[in-house]
Amino acid sequence: MLANPDRHIAHFDLDAFFVSVECLKNPVLKGKPLIVGGSGDRGVVAACSYEARQFGIHSAMPMKLARRLCPHALIISGDMEDYSKYSRLVTEIIAEKVPIFEKSSIDEFYIDLSGMDKYFGCRLFTTELKKTITRESGLPISWALASNKLVSKVATNEVKPNGQMEIPFGGEKYFLAPLHIGKIPGIGKETSALLEKMGVETVRTLSEIPVVMLHNLLGKTGIELSRRANGIDETPVVPYREQKSISTEQTFPSDTIDMHFLQSQLVRMTESIAFELRKQNKLTGCVTVKLRYANFDTVTKQCSIAYAAADHILLSTARSLFEQLYDRRMLVRLLGIRFTHLIPGNYQISLFDDTQEMIRLYQAIDSVKIRFGESKLKRAGGA
Repeated sequence: MLANPDRHIAHFDLDAFFVSVECLKNPVLKGKPLIVGGSGDRGVVAACSYEARQFGIHSAMPMKLARRLCPHALIISGDMEDYSKYSRLVTEIIAEKVPIFEKSSIDEFYIDLSGMDKYFGCRLFTTELKKTITRESGLPISWALASNKLVSKVATNEVKPNGQMEIPFGGEKYFLAPLHIGKIPGIGKETSALLEKMGVETVRTLSEIPVVMLHNLLGKTGIELSRRANGIDETPVVPYREQKSISTEQTFPSDTIDMHFLQSQLVRMTESIAFELRKQNKLTGCVTVKLRYANFDTVTKQCSIAYAAADHILLSTARSLFEQLYDRRMLVRLLGIRFTHLIPGNYQISLFDDTQEMIRLYQAIDSVKIRFGESKLKRAGGA
């Protein structure tokens, strides 16, 4: 089965999201090569305008190299508070208009419109939704409509910026065929290089390779790539629910007023669930701290933050909330922390002012924890 004629999946992607927000705040920036990221030479590019991309600049590139490629580019440090605000605004607009949608990142959405073709027409609906988003948020957005998530995402990337496209049922494989294999999600630089050495450059060629041969070459990944090259994808749209959370709490063996102990537990617990966030490739937009006193009175305090998953950002918020909460100077029985408003995303996008060394440090820390266990590496304050 190549596709399901009854499925209609739209993929919406905000165009150069961080850059678009900056241009919305300051229209003078429109049409200029603009880079959002760390301002120092050791910083990295978080996002760049389409004008900057013409010089070979891309996200995650060292800022020093980006400056060399385009010396006249304008560089802005970025504001995750604003980006998070606009992401939430667009999310609210979509939530009001559709029954089922998936927020796959801070600026991407999948919408299941299956069944709506009988009433409004899916293409008409997506066209109107695009207009509504742009009118109410001021941000440009692109979309593509297809029978599955894979094809709709690839098609959106082909029509950006500010474009729209519909791939009719039965045309999935033909649409993908002429594209370079690197356009298929899941084919990274190493796999792409390996396939190119074999003379495989287009999706059409990849789709014609026997599945057995791809399995022998790439294992289970080869089987999945064969399916994708043929436009097959049954991945469901996972309904977006902000109430999902990651949390932890601890009831102490004896009630305590030892501030050093309480602070160390707060560090340990925050670090632990921040690591869990990164393992799941998620970001949190809200931090909550919970206290239960010896008399069983329970109090909580929460704070909305720019989407993040880095320890030092979340610890700062958790400590601030704890200081605001702990005002009775009574013995504490329980301490808890919870992250909510979760979205898929890479924690690096919030590290605008951090160096490449800081980003690599987090990667190294997580690698050690995954390999040897979380308890093998802790912050000094959480020992």
